[in-house]
Amino acid sequence: MNIQGPLEEIIFRNEDNGYTVGILSYNDTPVTIVGKLISANVGENLSLEGEYVNNKKFGYQFAFSSYEVVLPKTLGGIEKFLASGLIKGVGPVTAKNIVKTFKQDTFTVIEMAPEKLSEVKGISKSKAFEISSKFGELKSIQNAVMFLQQYNITVNMALKIFEAYGAKTIDVVKRNPYKLVEDVDGIGFLTADKIAKNLGIPSSSEFRIRAGFVHVLNNATEKNGNTFLPKGMLFTQTAQILELDELEHEEAFAAALDGLTADKSCMDFWHNGSEIVMLTKYYRYEYTIAQKLCLLNNSVQEKKIDISREVEDFEIRNKMQFHEEQKKAIEQAVNYGVSVITGGPGTGKTTIVKCIIEILKQNGEEVLLLAPTGRAAKRLADSTGAEAKTIHRALEVNGEFASGASRFVHNENNTLKVNAVIVDEVSMVDVMLMCSLLKAMPRDARLILVGDKDQLPSVGAGNVLGDILKSKIFPVTMLTKIYRQSDQSLIISNAHLINSGSMPIIDNKSADFFFEQKEDLNDIHKSIIDMVTSRIPSFTGLDPMQIQVLAPLKAGVCGIDNLNRTLQQILNPPAQRKMEVVVGSTVFREGDKVMQTSNDYNLIWHKRNGFVEEEGEGVFNGDIGQIEGIDFQTGETTVMFEDGRRCTYSRADVGELSLAYAITIHKSQGSEFDVVVIPVIAGTSLILTRNLIYTAVTRAKKMVVLVGEKKNLKRMVSNAYTVKRFTLLTDLLINQQKTISELFN
Repeated sequence: MNIQGPLEEIIFRNEDNGYTVGILSYNDTPVTIVGKLISANVGENLSLEGEYVNNKKFGYQFAFSSYEVVLPKTLGGIEKFLASGLIKGVGPVTAKNIVKTFKQDTFTVIEMAPEKLSEVKGISKSKAFEISSKFGELKSIQNAVMFLQQYNITVNMALKIFEAYGAKTIDVVKRNPYKLVEDVDGIGFLTADKIAKNLGIPSSSEFRIRAGFVHVLNNATEKNGNTFLPKGMLFTQTAQILELDELEHEEAFAAALDGLTADKSCMDFWHNGSEIVMLTKYYRYEYTIAQKLCLLNNSVQEKKIDISREVEDFEIRNKMQFHEEQKKAIEQAVNYGVSVITGGPGTGKTTIVKCIIEILKQNGEEVLLLAPTGRAAKRLADSTGAEAKTIHRALEVNGEFASGASRFVHNENNTLKVNAVIVDEVSMVDVMLMCSLLKAMPRDARLILVGDKDQLPSVGAGNVLGDILKSKIFPVTMLTKIYRQSDQSLIISNAHLINSGSMPIIDNKSADFFFEQKEDLNDIHKSIIDMVTSRIPSFTGLDPMQIQVLAPLKAGVCGIDNLNRTLQQILNPPAQRKMEVVVGSTVFREGDKVMQTSNDYNLIWHKRNGFVEEEGEGVFNGDIGQIEGIDFQTGETTVMFEDGRRCTYSRADVGELSLAYAITIHKSQGSEFDVVVIPVIAGTSLILTRNLIYTAVTRAKKMVVLVGEKKNLKRMVSNAYTVKRFTLLTDLLINQQKTISELFN
């Protein structure tokens, strides 16, 4: 049946899925309505299709399955609609005067002849056109969102799409839904493809092929770390996802690529004898990195400061003695614009950094310590005794980024007020973040990059540290000698054995490195669960939440998905008063250990420092925390992160989180945990590599436990395969340095 009337009151509203409980005036009788409204504004006239149901708790309600927003027709309804606050600048008095003047023609005047509104007392000509504009925008939003809703696009995403295209939304989507892939973050190729299919767009249309290219290039950067793809590889992969014959549609493929390069979305050029294609923004990232690094390297004049006295003083005060390679690292950091210090655990990187900080400060320089993650920044601060920040926090996230401004407050127009920047765990830094940091560097500042070249490359696109080392332009110190290693500890020495291709010592006689032989995957899984929930806590006194499982894979018996489900069930089982929210196949529960899985630059956080309450924006990939609370009505989820930031996620944004009792080794980069437990399983040699197990072992601070078969550990240690990333940075660095050298000479 159908009922119609103005929405009088909103009792409950979930903005993520549109579920609304409200009061509708039907024939002057209040009726409780329940269902999904794309938008809900008191005063709107709604026509609802549905039926009455008897809710045991709330009584009779009208449950609607579809609806339409209908402009009111009675003078009282028109006045109430205008006075509802939907149109900025129109209150009850102005609404009354407008309706009194134009009566049944009110909406026609507002929409078609807004200049007449100035006849009403209190409405100027400029205000008249503002009222008309707002009224038109309201109609456009409602029409666009209702149109998009039929394709299962959420209300929030529909509003995001409308923000991109405005009143042209329906026309743009009908003409070319694949534009969404290029223009709107969060809309993927599969969503656009589904809309296109429903609209009858041919599978071989240039629009579809173009979107396929963008989809493949995005996957190549986001999932595999490439900044470009060879043209042949791009065409082959695109043909596969589109299910088209590449040769049969050769001309259409060429035309689609020409279109992308013509509007500068992509670049297509020859590189080292082969044709390559890359998203333009990634070319700009790598080009800017190369340009800025070479300028820094040449702008800071080599002073050749004799620091032997300062180094000697540091050694005396700290009762230690630097090796020659360590002294070289300190000297280069102080005397050059850009320098790199790389080495494995226990090679003295932290002590070197402490000495560099002291010398630079003694020379009156302002030094900024940075790391890619909160965990890495905290570890850097604890080990050096100096303040350290994440790169994101130092650059300060710009809340206006969504409207087209710079992603960060600090950039080339507002540089950091420092003389030197030291970046730890630099192997984790991707091209976007490095580009942003270098833009914010003063032209005469020093940059000291510290990291471990043998760890996995960044999760994000690029291979920044590896490409810098490969260019051989900047002074580099390779630390090889182990200085920090107690007699009872095997973590550091075993890490170096693994890195050299030798089997670690696994006789279980040390106090911090253990191997448990298990062959069956179910036995490995059971042993890991017992280790985390019982055996290690009993042995060490640690809370199970301080023990981190690091697994090579997501799927399978010993993958993180299955491990997380089991650990959650034991460590944080369901309880009557413990709220939950379900996202896909994952149950998030109050008390769960969780990880942020993508960069969200707009999420608000609060943090208390003593009596001071801080507020900021931005939560980043790899941040780990614990769910404090879940609102049972709205699904809003509050997470307390390890550095004290507290964030509240809307129901739609909870999907940015994952359970973190077990995480992939890739996601552990830059982090350090008291205890790590690692399943050692069989699998593809493309994934189970030496640098993967090396990275996992070096994440442990107090204890490493390996569970699995020795033969699989040996295969990983022997497997020196590294996935080649397609990047341009090395060549761009060499070319930039050559250009700058020619200018200076």
